[in-house]
Amino acid sequence: MTEPHPPVVGFDLDMTLVDSRAGIVACMHHALELHGGSASDEQLAPLIGAPLRDNLALFLPDDRVEAAMADYRSSYLVDAVPVTTAMPGAAELLDAIRERGGRVVVVSAKVEPAIHAVLEHVGLRPDAVAGDLFAEGKASALREHGATTYVGDHTGDMRAARAAGVPGIGVTTGPHDEQALREAGASVVVAGLGEVLAQL
Repeated sequence: MTEPHPPVVGFDLDMTLVDSRAGIVACMHHALELHGGSASDEQLAPLIGAPLRDNLALFLPDDRVEAAMADYRSSYLVDAVPVTTAMPGAAELLDAIRERGGRVVVVSAKVEPAIHAVLEHVGLRPDAVAGDLFAEGKASALREHGATTYVGDHTGDMRAARAAGVPGIGVTTGPHDEQALREAGASVVVAGLGEVLAQL
């Protein structure tokens, strides 16, 4: 009998491996206010996971977005990272994947310095990280690292898995519900990371 290949599991970061909602929303408010924009928590929270530029552009004129991005990223490392926590079951899941000879790759829309800062803070250590990628743009990194599955909370993550030709496991810990994740291409949808290992 042929032994199965060890899994190479790709993970999104925000609202998949870590609960970053409070910090992201606070830094978005800060960046918007500095440049004359405003939004409610209810407007900002569903945007988590999408590219920062796109999110800020919803509330600011085009000529203010670049400066707001810089201010967001400066405040993020100081104000958001310390209040970010690992999702329940994240550490145990990563350990279980490695116990099976597998590898863990984090592929996120966040820039890599912020990814590393968050992972270091919460004590999660993947085997590889790729940043500044969203939706179908994540597929190249998933293929490069030989991912066999991609786990995420966003419809863009399920589009990434589909573009990479691997199963997408949706978790309903972020802004999108089971129906939205399935419509975006999820092979399976679970309520949290504690249910992922059984699906690999």
